Amino acid sequence: MERRKNNQRKILLRILKLKTNFKNIKKMKPLKKTTAILAIAFMTFSFTTLNSIKKEVNTKTSTVTWKGYKVTGSHTGNIIIKSGNLIFDNEVLYGGNFVIDMTTINVTDLDGEYKAKLEGHLKSDDFFGVTKFPTASLDFTKVKSTGKNSYKVTGDIVIKGKTEEINFDLSIYGSKATVTMKIDRTKFDVRYGSTSFFNGLKDKAIYDEFDLVADLEF
Repeated sequence: MERRKNNQRKILLRILKLKTNFKNIKKMKPLKKTTAILAIAFMTFSFTTLNSIKKEVNTKTSTVTWKGYKVTGSHTGNIIIKSGNLIFDNEVLYGGNFVIDMTTINVTDLDGEYKAKLEGHLKSDDFFGVTKFPTASLDFTKVKSTGKNSYKVTGDIVIKGKTEEINFDLSIYGSKATVTMKIDRTKFDVRYGSTSFFNGLKDKAIYDEFDLVADLEF
């Protein structure tokens, strides 16, 4: 991150110098003026190019696993990444963006009728309302390195059209990355079975937070 800040400082200084050069150009003859403008344009391009690389996530080999908790146990499942990328500067992570296909929510700990029933309920308006909100998204807003391969990330997550700030851990090893996060569903108007809003639920209560673990390949 510090390298990126140094690059940005150099770019700002270069732009300030270019402004001075453009003032001097006004005094030149037409031919010299054209040549000077081309030279400055080339210099601008050269000095404003950062060593940033956007790496697209392989949506076919990457996985996202969710786990939700209730008083009587838990359920697990998967969901598919529609698109995603991680942005690096000199091999240091500093950005990223993901879009999740909410219509692909599935359940992996149940079979048959019970599996289909829970999947249908999760897709309904009681939970994620995927007909009206078919995608969710995550945009990195701040990335802090906490070690050679680990980062603390702050981002804006959008679920059911509502945006909330979220903090999570991300680790990178070669061309693979792992993301772990907890999400409070009630912040996105997913209140079904929540003791934060309903009384007398007893053993039908569902906890507000659920876990997401993403194993990414890029």
